[in-house]
Amino acid sequence: MSDTPWTVLVNDEEQHALHPAGLPAPDGWRPAGFTGTEAACESWVDAHWTDLRPLSLRQGG
Repeated sequence: MSDTPWTVLVNDEEQHALHPAGLPAPDGWRPAGFTGTEAACESWVDAHWTDLRPLSLRQGG
């Protein structure tokens, strides 16, 4: 892992992804509000994305 800054993205299904900071988010994704090293972003995702099912599945739809 490097010191390259990463940002955490989230989509409408509340799924998370890491993306290089400073690059535009792909369509359908938006910043989740956390940027840091790859390891820090992975830790943030582990702490905040505890139910890996998509939102539509969690809501029964």
